[in-house]
Amino acid sequence: MPALYEHIPVLYAPVLEALQLQTDGCYVDATVGLGGHAAGILEQSGPNGRLLGLDLDSQALAIARKRLTRFGPRATLIQADYTTLATQAKTYGFLKAQGVLFDLGVSSLQLDRPERGFSFLVDAPLDMRFDPTAGATAADLVNDLDEADLADILWRYGEERSSRRIARRIVRARSRERITRTGQLAQVVVRAAGGHRGRIHPATRTFQALRIAVNRELERLPKGLAQTLQVLAPGGRLVVIAFHSLEDRIVKTWLRQEEGRCDWSARAPVEACPHFARRGSRPCRAQSGAYCTLPAQLRTIGKLVRPGPEERSTNPRARSARMRVAVRL
Repeated sequence: MPALYEHIPVLYAPVLEALQLQTDGCYVDATVGLGGHAAGILEQSGPNGRLLGLDLDSQALAIARKRLTRFGPRATLIQADYTTLATQAKTYGFLKAQGVLFDLGVSSLQLDRPERGFSFLVDAPLDMRFDPTAGATAADLVNDLDEADLADILWRYGEERSSRRIARRIVRARSRERITRTGQLAQVVVRAAGGHRGRIHPATRTFQALRIAVNRELERLPKGLAQTLQVLAPGGRLVVIAFHSLEDRIVKTWLRQEEGRCDWSARAPVEACPHFARRGSRPCRAQSGAYCTLPAQLRTIGKLVRPGPEERSTNPRARSARMRVAVRL
């Protein structure tokens, strides 16, 4: 059994407070990771509270299982994608849950184990998969995509202003030798983008973009969020922690939609709005003349929550975290 990995859950106290834990409640941690939040949920929902934990990363799950052993059958951990959230909840008896948690992004374990290939600080195989047994690696994308597609990923998922120049350098470098190591890629990016940008290493955005693309994070997120509506009981809480603006934008937009506030673009054909009806009583916020039939299913609770100065100083990886909370109507 793996050693218990040191882990500092982000926004630990605010998460537990936001979930309003009940002693006989059932909860779903859709990204259980190393089990830090899950342990707090089980402690504060005892003696009868139950938790279903999902994660793609088998290494993280092995550590979470050890951390949660003391809770016995109250904890159910499954290697699964949160895009199957509703199916897993139905299978294991967690429909009508009192709370669902998403803690998005890359985990400390993935960053701290060089062989996973998430970090440019140590030379390692260029992998970046949450599930190391499935799908294309970052090396596959770097070596097989054409220049335009590679630049598009760097711009769309990393908001990298030098995306075209970096993509051009990557294509030139791989023509001489296949790029298979994090160190190789970091050197190419540094040569293309220049030196440090303040506190941010020049390869940061490129590595973020590739990680998001490899794991299809921004494609999977709306699918996972949508399934919480099938899982949460009325009055149940949804808590989502995002770590970069792209994730948080998806969460914010989805919450607005499920509050009954349609953001369909005024430039798009009105009939294409998924909630449009010729007759109705709720006009789309951005589309004059359209009517939105989408009922409100959630209500946002409170304001955006960010880590305080003390947490940022003790856990620097928490500095970009932002938490949103909603209640099921």
